[in-house]
Amino acid sequence: MKDLGWVHVEAFLEMMSAERGAAANTLSSYGRDLDGLHGFLNGKGVRLLEAASADLSAYLSSLAAQGFKPSSQARRLAAMRQFYKFLYAEGLRTDDPTGILDAPKKGRALPKTMGVDEVGRLLEQAETEAQNSASGQLQRLRMLALLELLYATGMRVSELVSLPARVLDQDGRFLMIRGKGNKERLVPLSQSAIVALKLYGRMLAAENAAAKVPQESPWLFPSASKEGYLPRQVFARDLKNLAIRAGLTPSMISPHVMRHAFASHLLANGADLRVVQELLGHSDISTTQIYTHVLEERLQQLVQTHHPLAKQAKKQE
Repeated sequence: MKDLGWVHVEAFLEMMSAERGAAANTLSSYGRDLDGLHGFLNGKGVRLLEAASADLSAYLSSLAAQGFKPSSQARRLAAMRQFYKFLYAEGLRTDDPTGILDAPKKGRALPKTMGVDEVGRLLEQAETEAQNSASGQLQRLRMLALLELLYATGMRVSELVSLPARVLDQDGRFLMIRGKGNKERLVPLSQSAIVALKLYGRMLAAENAAAKVPQESPWLFPSASKEGYLPRQVFARDLKNLAIRAGLTPSMISPHVMRHAFASHLLANGADLRVVQELLGHSDISTTQIYTHVLEERLQQLVQTHHPLAKQAKKQE
């Protein structure tokens, strides 16, 4: 039987759901992480509500000793911080024991990305295939629309496949996306994305009419799946198959890699990091800062090209 401290964990999870709109997966992760902490403290005879900084530090050390990766340790520390901040805010503690804890050292891996040429080859292959009017053209037009939207907006794949059908009714260069925590953001559409979307929409309406569908799906990319829209796993699989036909390495390409390509290519061409943060739907600028290597490369090129001392050094060589 869990001690009374677990009641406060349940209250914390309810707050995260009701006030912050945390997704079910996030709540489940917080619950598992805090359950692990609770078990460790129980073994030490320490109540969850009364844990001191030293107790929490010992827990993190035990994770490291068990071989947990720094990223896993950091995730558990994040859950602890959120929980104890909640207790402090609710007046259940007079301090926050996580305040002096250091995050585990970890090297942040650079995200996989695609070059502009690779993205171009992928889109060109999708466009060529979409022009084939043989059986299955709707699926080929769907793939082209998916890719154009993904590269034009940098949407998360979950946001992309669950777009509502009313997107087809809008007439403009912008798209409203509902992201994590039900937060909405406005993203611009490229001309090619608008064209691909219209072609797909016309074909979808024509096939629905021909099949005499009694009630059209509320989703832009309808499917017979449980959710009613295209499963992201199916899109990811079809994308890899398209990559093979385009002569690209499928293991290097995924919807998430294309999202990274969107961000990297924007920054490489002069976009502001804050703008990219807004377009990606990152709530924290630190998440977007994984792309700073792109900015560093661009700044070095600018200095080498335009700084007078750099020009003098080149003349002397």
